[in-house]
Amino acid sequence: MNTRINKRVEFRDLGLMDYQQAWDYQEGLFADVISVKIQNRDLAPEVQLLTPNYLLFCQHPHVYTLGKSGKPEHLLLDTDGLDQKEARYYRINRGGDITYHGPGQLVGYPILDLDNFFTDIHRYMRTLEEAIILTLGDYGLDAGRVQGLTGVWLDHKEQRNPRKICAMGVKSSRWVTMHGFALNVNTNLAYFGHIVPCGIQDKAVTSLEAELGHPVAMDEVAQKLKARLAVLFEMELEETRIQSTI
Repeated sequence: MNTRINKRVEFRDLGLMDYQQAWDYQEGLFADVISVKIQNRDLAPEVQLLTPNYLLFCQHPHVYTLGKSGKPEHLLLDTDGLDQKEARYYRINRGGDITYHGPGQLVGYPILDLDNFFTDIHRYMRTLEEAIILTLGDYGLDAGRVQGLTGVWLDHKEQRNPRKICAMGVKSSRWVTMHGFALNVNTNLAYFGHIVPCGIQDKAVTSLEAELGHPVAMDEVAQKLKARLAVLFEMELEETRIQSTI
């Protein structure tokens, strides 16, 4: 464990980025953080290197991703169907089942060394959820958790019509995280009709736009959520804007 704590987190807005490109980008940063941690094992505490932290925001073109515990049959499209919907499909190394990413959805990938914050994956997941719950509260939505399920939900108390507004799935190794959350802001919800979202057959999916009855500025949501994350994790955010092409 690195005894030198680094609360600085470099924020990078990747814009609209192809899923595979973003995945490769994450993997590169993730590997760099792991490499520093391995180097530190052979160094005295007073000369150990600070491990970097990153927070990536982006949107993706239409894509379905299946986590390690997911079932391929939860994708209801064949190859021709994917082509017709101009969507791609990847099996990936996060936890969870199948989900959809697309334009109008705010995707967040925290690549954090939890030794800099707290070494508790359960707490990490709940803290991500809390940041999203508080952000949705800024728009007058009473969001929360459904017992036994990850992500953020509406009608989470009485559960007469519970509907997921944010999906989550993470990977962690040596207390370094990757993957993250996908918050439906102005998402085309019809694309969820071609999967069993997160393997859950009896609950709906929603978005900020669907709940409020009008589109919401993506930049505004991103700024609010970024601020909530910074407070809850006690981050010192430093912004780097990245221009990307797909």
